[in-house]
Amino acid sequence: MEFPIEASCQCGQVKYSLKAAPKMVVACHCQACQKLATSPFSITGIVASEDIEFSGKLNEWTRTADSGNSNTAAFCPGCGNRIYHYNPQDLSTVKLKLKPMGLSDDSLFKPTAHFWVCEKLDWVEIPDGVKQFDKQP
Repeated sequence: MEFPIEASCQCGQVKYSLKAAPKMVVACHCQACQKLATSPFSITGIVASEDIEFSGKLNEWTRTADSGNSNTAAFCPGCGNRIYHYNPQDLSTVKLKLKPMGLSDDSLFKPTAHFWVCEKLDWVEIPDGVKQFDKQP
């Protein structure tokens, strides 16, 4: 795969340039991510802060995670797309809400682990051999 990868929100106001592959890609099945993704789970890439650049205006919303950490979401004020999440106490990584972008090699987006499987919808099947965690590891 060739980097950087360029992407944007739905309306195109927020753009980002991903300079390297994520450290990890996970599928999260918690109920908060189900609401966020309006899907059975969300796909999140853990990206080193220095490996990504953003442009455009972003709004933020913060909630307290089950761990007690802050979870701040950055989103486009125009179309509402969540772009990334981060913990304000740990700025070394961002949790990028990855979306496949018609790439010829979509392996970048394949989850290597599934979190919060205790809240997974019954009909969702996790492939054999993929790491699973009942909650957040």
